[in-house]
Amino acid sequence: MKVTIEVECTPEEARRAMGLPDLSPLHDRYLAKMQEAMESGGVSPEAISTMMKSWAPMGDASVDFWRTMFSAATKPAA
Repeated sequence: MKVTIEVECTPEEARRAMGLPDLSPLHDRYLAKMQEAMESGGVSPEAISTMMKSWAPMGDASVDFWRTMFSAATKPAA
């Protein structure tokens, strides 16, 4: 037996229904700090590269995978 249930709600309503915390103030603060750092010149290309590598679970292989994927996605269709 297969049962399908569709629920129409906003992401905010879904978050509340599942009891997840509201992280939007933290997200807004993080974005403001990142923008401030970028505008003041405090973020170098090397720092961004290091940050991206730390987010990638497989290190350089994962970064290369994403680079290849984005490159393929931006190429015009033949």
